[in-house]
Amino acid sequence: MGPPDKSRRTTSRKLGTTKTAIWGSVLLDKLFFAPNYKFWILAIGAALSFPAKADDVALISKLAPNIRPGVIQEAVGAMKCAQRQGVGVHARRLAIIDYTIPSREQRLWVVDLEAQKLLFEEHVAHGQKSGHDIPTAFSDHNGSHQTSLGLFYTDATYQGGNGYSLKLHGLSKGFNQSAMRRLIVMHGATYVNPDAAVSMGRLGRSWGCPAVRVEIAKPMIDALKEGNFIYSHGPGTAALSQCGDESPTLASLVE
Repeated sequence: MGPPDKSRRTTSRKLGTTKTAIWGSVLLDKLFFAPNYKFWILAIGAALSFPAKADDVALISKLAPNIRPGVIQEAVGAMKCAQRQGVGVHARRLAIIDYTIPSREQRLWVVDLEAQKLLFEEHVAHGQKSGHDIPTAFSDHNGSHQTSLGLFYTDATYQGGNGYSLKLHGLSKGFNQSAMRRLIVMHGATYVNPDAAVSMGRLGRSWGCPAVRVEIAKPMIDALKEGNFIYSHGPGTAALSQCGDESPTLASLVE
């Protein structure tokens, strides 16, 4: 994999904006004076937010029985935390990655909560410096070439050095809030080859991006782009479903 394409820094103009008297008076003022104030405010919540339905956990468990129940609860809980803060209140789709599973196995699922369908069950790469078959090291530091964990909010697509790619905002404080600066994106890669992984003992690795098979990259990206969630589970992420100090924040959206 070559160096990430820096054209992804381009500000997205495709994301919707929602204002209310409560959130507007506080967050709009903060966002306006941020260095990149031209960035569209990402779905600021209404006075009454729209958390995930109570049966989302049960629905995902039914559609994707290969995901461990605890991981589903964690992912949905983190999504609800973000929505209670006004982020992604209209999200329809949730992708879940379980990085405790070997890279040779399918460990990425994309669920359409609105249509109640499992859209994808796929392989996904982890970072070169995160480990061999099962990643054990994770980082939010630029240049680490390690995978970041936590909740991501999807932005716009672009054509870059890795082809059709999806920009991601890291919402989990202390886990992935540097995703935009690190150029962490979803993209296709030829090294995501399940057949080759059998002989290698692992899937090919990225520079930290959740890379997927080239054949399904575009449809998966199109299914997730512009206002949906990707949740990456791994060591220490359980706290992200508690809406406490480590809960998703708007930090990466206003830097």
